[in-house]
Amino acid sequence: MRNVTYGTALTLMLGWLLWIGKPVLLPVLASVISVYILLAAAESMKQLPILGRLPDLVRRGMILVVFALFVILLFILVINNLAQVAAVLPRYEQNLENLITRNASLLGIEDEPTWANVRSVTLDQIDFRSWIAPALLSLRGFGTTLFLVVLYASFFIAERGAMTRKVVMAMGGEEAGGRAISVLSRINERIGQYLLVKTTLNVILGAISYVIMLLLGIEFALFWAVLIAFLNYIPYIGSLIGVLFPVLLSLAQFGTLSMTATVLVALTTAQVVVGAYLEPRMMGRAFNLSPFVVLLALAFWSTLWGLPGALLAVPLTASLVIVLTEIPSARPIAVLLSANGKI
Repeated sequence: MRNVTYGTALTLMLGWLLWIGKPVLLPVLASVISVYILLAAAESMKQLPILGRLPDLVRRGMILVVFALFVILLFILVINNLAQVAAVLPRYEQNLENLITRNASLLGIEDEPTWANVRSVTLDQIDFRSWIAPALLSLRGFGTTLFLVVLYASFFIAERGAMTRKVVMAMGGEEAGGRAISVLSRINERIGQYLLVKTTLNVILGAISYVIMLLLGIEFALFWAVLIAFLNYIPYIGSLIGVLFPVLLSLAQFGTLSMTATVLVALTTAQVVVGAYLEPRMMGRAFNLSPFVVLLALAFWSTLWGLPGALLAVPLTASLVIVLTEIPSARPIAVLLSANGKI
C-alpha cells in the first residue's frame, strides 16, 4: 500500500512538473528531436558523392544552417498566409452565400437563406475582436519557441563532440564508459533513423498533397501542405485534421460540392498511399508501438501541452521504447509497450 501511495504521488508530481514546465521543456524536447533528425540526415549525407567527403563538422553545420533557414521560412509562411486569408475572406463569404442559395431547395428549406441570415445566427454571435489579442500572443509564442528550438539545437550539436569524454569521466573509467557509449550509440542510431524516416515520409506526403492542391487550384497550397506534413506526426486523427482544412477551404473558395468532393478524394488517396503502403515498408520495426499505447500517449501529451504535445507524443514514446529496448533491465517494459513483442 505504501509503494502504491508513493508511486501515485510521484506520478502526480511529475505530471504537475511537466504541465507547469511547458514553456521550458517544450522547446528543449523539440530541439532534442530536431537534433536527432539533423544528425541522422548529416550521417546519411555520407552516401552522397561530394558531400560525403566533407568532415563531419562541416556536414552538421550545413544541416544546421538549412534547418535554421527552414524555421525562418516557416514563420514567414505562417505570417504571410494569415494576411492573405484575411484579404480573401469577403470573396469566400460570397461563394458560401451562393452555395447556400443553390442548395437550399435540396435541403427542404422553403425560404432560401442568405449568407447574411446565416451569419447573423452564427458568426455574428462570436466576438472575434476578443480573439485578436490571444491570437497575437500565440503567434509571438510560436515564433519564440521556433527561435529557442534552433538555439538549443545549435548548442546540442556543438557539444556533441565533448559528450564522449564526459560520459567516460561520469562512468569512472574507460571500460564502464565504453559500455555506456556503446549503448548510447545504439540508442541514438535507432532514434535518429526512426525520426529521419518519419520526417521523410511526412515530407513526401506534404509534397504529394502540394502537387494535388496546386493542380486543383487550391489557394495557399504550400501552407496547407506544410500543415498536413506536420499533423501527420499525430497518429490516427492527424491525417484527418490535415485533410479537413483544405477541404473546407475548397468549399469556401469554389462554392461547389463537386469540387470539394474531388479535393477530399484526392488528398485522402495520398494519405492512404503514404500511410498504408510507404510507411510500413520504410519504418520497419522502428515504429512498433501498441495502438493502445499510442492513444494513451496521445491523450497524455495533448492534455499536458495541447497541439505541440500531440505532435511530440509518438516521437517521444517511440524514442522511449527504443531506449528501454537497449537497456536489459528495462527490456520487458519495452516488450509490453510494443505492438507484437518483437523488439
